[in-house]
Amino acid sequence: MEYPDVPERSPSPSPTASPTIPDRPASPELPLTMTASAMLTSLPRDASSALASAAGDYFESPGQDSKVVVRFKAVGSAPQLRREVRKISAAQRFEAVVAHLRKALRLGDADGLFLYVNSAFAPALDEVVGNLHRVR
Repeated sequence: MEYPDVPERSPSPSPTASPTIPDRPASPELPLTMTASAMLTSLPRDASSALASAAGDYFESPGQDSKVVVRFKAVGSAPQLRREVRKISAAQRFEAVVAHLRKALRLGDADGLFLYVNSAFAPALDEVVGNLHRVR
């Protein structure tokens, strides 16, 4: 069916040679690709010193463990604690806080318990408490 108001199309011109992408100089050869996985047997000197200085913020001396003050605030229908403030070692994982709170509230493993840091995010159970204290 032809439409009288529509102009006819002219056939498209035959394709000419498509433009080529210019060649770039070869990149230097790397021993591994950037996506390759490798197992390090030791950290480079600069990385280990950076980690040691970062750990120094949490611990005054290698044998002495610093403490972090944790304040619990009940939200909604959650029961109040007798003492809202507790101290925990900065080297402990967040799961120790959860286990302590479950024991204090007499909750079972199947009972729901939701904990947030600064009412903003729920950390993973393997997060170090000292790292969470530093985030605030």
